[in-house]
Amino acid sequence: DAVETPEHYKSRWRSIWIMYLTMFLSSVGFSIVIMSVWPYLQKIDPTADASFLGWIIASYSIGQMVASPLFGLWSNYRPRREPLVVSTAISVAANCLYAYVHVPHSHNKYYMLTARALVGFGAGNVAVVRSYIAGATSLTERTSAMANTSACQAVGFILGPVFQTCFTLIGEEGVTWNLVHLELNMYTVPVLFGALLGVINIILIFAIFREHRVDDLGRQCKSINSDREENDVLDQEAEGNIDHVAVVALNFLFFVILFVFAVFETIATPLTMDMYSWTRKEAVFYNGIILSVVGIESVIVFMVVKMLSKRTGERAILHGGLLIVLVGFFILLPWGKKLPNIQWQEIKNNSIPRTTPTETLMPFWSLQATWLPSNQTEPVGCPVTQSWCRNTPLIYLAQYLSSDVLIGLGYPVCNVMSYTLYSKILGPKPQGVYMGWLTASGSGARILGPVFVSQVYTHLGPRWAFSLICGVVVLSLLVLEIVYKRLIAFSVRYGRMQE
Repeated sequence: DAVETPEHYKSRWRSIWIMYLTMFLSSVGFSIVIMSVWPYLQKIDPTADASFLGWIIASYSIGQMVASPLFGLWSNYRPRREPLVVSTAISVAANCLYAYVHVPHSHNKYYMLTARALVGFGAGNVAVVRSYIAGATSLTERTSAMANTSACQAVGFILGPVFQTCFTLIGEEGVTWNLVHLELNMYTVPVLFGALLGVINIILIFAIFREHRVDDLGRQCKSINSDREENDVLDQEAEGNIDHVAVVALNFLFFVILFVFAVFETIATPLTMDMYSWTRKEAVFYNGIILSVVGIESVIVFMVVKMLSKRTGERAILHGGLLIVLVGFFILLPWGKKLPNIQWQEIKNNSIPRTTPTETLMPFWSLQATWLPSNQTEPVGCPVTQSWCRNTPLIYLAQYLSSDVLIGLGYPVCNVMSYTLYSKILGPKPQGVYMGWLTASGSGARILGPVFVSQVYTHLGPRWAFSLICGVVVLSLLVLEIVYKRLIAFSVRYGRMQE
């Protein structure tokens, strides 16, 4: 058996820390604009509606879904530095493009769609990061390393909205750099900051990152995609087949986990603008603060999960996390009798729009109309074009905040446990392609989640949207019960280690 040297151990963990940083920057690239996409889209292209917002959000995940298996396959046979640098460079270029989507005279929304898709394509390196960490850690190190990876991802989700919230101080107009036709405002400065972080990441990958691999017992192994020879290390072929039923089941569960969280992220701004009559700037600012607090909660959960999993195991924690998410969305269902303020979009000569009690789903005189003050040009409230606004109860702020707390507790638990179980089930073979498919499953969820919620929410309202989400989570709990006994580590399954 090849014993790992102190030098190898230090170099291995330095490289893992670079992967933590890469994961952090990938999540920052997504979250740093998530709260401002809708108001920015309305500003640069008034023809864009809420349905197109769903495609803007989903385009990131479409790019990631396409890129993840490709980068994963690339990392199985070539030095991982190659796909990491290329993917990060693509993200940097895409962020710069996003900062210029206001320049064209027409079709601006499609330029924004392209920019977000390319940022997502660059974020396909998540598969490379996860596969490297799975191969560079022993079975006993795996849960902690995966939790740290997810914690870095969560910190990215925290700091992204924090950066966006700080940049709101610049304002919507900001300043214009005429020499390069660049507007520096609350919408463009965050992505330029993300591009700068990407350049720093590329430099660190070249300077510090090295290829390392250990087996499930922590013995040093030869890395098949290393750019240097390691003739004095152990090179064992893993005997035994991967349990593909467990693999498919975890892909489905991961899809559900990312689906419900994508719904939660996407709906936050439109929901609060409709329910609480917040302006665009208020919605970005307040939701940025809320998501930052949720992110801090998630990091604490990741730290606790590392210790708790040693006592209860990953499967039981995953089960508990799904139950918490279910309760979080159940609480979000509309209750009571109070209705949200109605936003009349066409008010001419201060006359009330023509309507009769029979034309609405409730008496006209019980509607609460939001009239615009003389100094306010932005309409606020629930748009009258959304018919459900006239008969769906208000979702109280306490409900919304309670749901945020519960989802912020359940999601990180499910995220880290699904990744950890998946990497353990796959065993010591190169996991790039499999991790690529898992990332693609999550990306598919991020595609369908925003599109689903933007369509169902716009046409049917929050009651239908959140009820369907609850049904999806219940289905995932049933699937987990069916495959529960199969979700064990590769080495445990073949008797090489005890669970």
